[in-house]
Amino acid sequence: MKMQKNIFTEIDKYRDEIILFQSELTKRVALGPDNGGTGEHEKADYIVKRFEEMNPDILHEVRSPDSRAQDGYRPNIIAGWGKDESKPVVWVLSHMDIVPPGDLSLWESAPYKVRVDGDRIIGRGVEDNQHGIVSSTLAVKAVLESGLKYNSMGLIMVADEETGSRYGLEYLVKNNKDLFKPDDLIIVPDWGAPDGSLIEVAEKSMLWLKFIVKGKQCHASTPERGNNTLFGVARLIIELEKLKGAYNFSDELFSPPYSTFEPTKIEANVPNVNTIPGRDVFYLDCRVLPVYKTDEILKYVRKAADRIEGELNLEITIETVNREDASEATPVNAPVVAALKRAIKKVKGVEASTKGIGGGTVASFFRKAGFNAAVWSTCLDVAHQPNEYCRIPDIIDDIKVFASLFLDDTI
Repeated sequence: MKMQKNIFTEIDKYRDEIILFQSELTKRVALGPDNGGTGEHEKADYIVKRFEEMNPDILHEVRSPDSRAQDGYRPNIIAGWGKDESKPVVWVLSHMDIVPPGDLSLWESAPYKVRVDGDRIIGRGVEDNQHGIVSSTLAVKAVLESGLKYNSMGLIMVADEETGSRYGLEYLVKNNKDLFKPDDLIIVPDWGAPDGSLIEVAEKSMLWLKFIVKGKQCHASTPERGNNTLFGVARLIIELEKLKGAYNFSDELFSPPYSTFEPTKIEANVPNVNTIPGRDVFYLDCRVLPVYKTDEILKYVRKAADRIEGELNLEITIETVNREDASEATPVNAPVVAALKRAIKKVKGVEASTKGIGGGTVASFFRKAGFNAAVWSTCLDVAHQPNEYCRIPDIIDDIKVFASLFLDDTI
C-alpha cells in the first residue's frame, strides 16, 4: 500500500503535464469526413510519439480504408507494455475523433485552443474523449516510472467513434479479434458520473426511424381537393405513443429503467400558411430494453402505420435511419467490474455501482464479439456542448484508478 501511495504522490504532480497534453491534443483537430474533416491522422501521429517515449513492447497502427479521409484511411493505434500471453491484459480504449464546435458565438474562447480557468480545462474534445486519452496514457507513464511490478497494459486509440465506429472499433474488432482474450479486462473511459461512482455494463437497443407521409397538396380553402398529411402525422404520433404501454417492461439496471419511444425531428413542409401539405416527414427515437427484439418494434410500428394509411387514405413509408441491437450485458460480477470497483474505492473512497444506459458506446462492439467491457470515467456530461470542459482533479483521480488497475496483483 505504501508503494501505491508513493505513485499517487507522483501523479498528484501531473497538473502541468495534463494541461500540456490536453493543449497538444486539442490543437490537432480530429474531425472525420462525416463531420467535415479529413480524419484523425495528426492526433494519431502525436499519440504515437507519446507512446514511443514510453518504450512499448507492442506499437502498431491498424488502417481502416476510407477513401474520403487523408491518405485514404483512418488510423487506429494499439500499444502494449509487458504483454504475457498467459495472463489477461488490462486494456483501456479511448477515441481520437471529436465533434465540430457548432455555433462559435456560444464559445467564450477559441474551441481548438485550450483555456485554463482554475481547475477547468476548456476546449473542444477535452472531455470527449481526451480525458480518457490523457488519463490512461499518463497512468501507464506513472506505472513505468514507479518501477513497480505491473500487469500487461494495453492502450487503444480508435477513430470514428462519433459517427458510428465503422472505421474504428468495429473494423478493429472484426479484423483483429485475436488481439483480445476472453479473460482480458477492457475499460472504455467514455461515460460516467461526476463522482466516478457509476460503471456502465449494458446498453439498450437503439432504433431511429424516419416516417414519410404522402397525401395530396392543395389550397387550404378547398381541403376536399387534397389529402392533408399533417393529420396523418398527428394520428400516427398518437398511435406510436401506445408503444410505451405495449413494451412496458422495467429493468432497474437501466436509467431510465424502461424503453423510450420519442418523436423528435420534423422536416419543413409547405412554406406558406394557405397550402395544405401533401408530404410530411418526422422521426422517432427508440431506446429499447434488451428483453425486446428490435424486429418486434419494427413490426408493431408498421402495423400502426398501416392502420393510419387505411383510415386516412395516405401512403406511409418507414425507413430505418440507425439501428444498433443491444448486445449481451457485461455481468455485474465480471472481473473487469470487480477490479474497477476495487480501484475506485481505493482512489475515491466511494462504492461504485453498475448501470445500463440508453445511449450507445463503443463497448457494444466488444460485447457483441464476446468480450466483457466496462465503461467508466469521472464524467461531467458536458460532451458536445459549447465551452466543453474537464476538471484537472478528475483526470488526476482517473490516472490513479487506471494505475491501480495496472498494478492490481489480484488480476
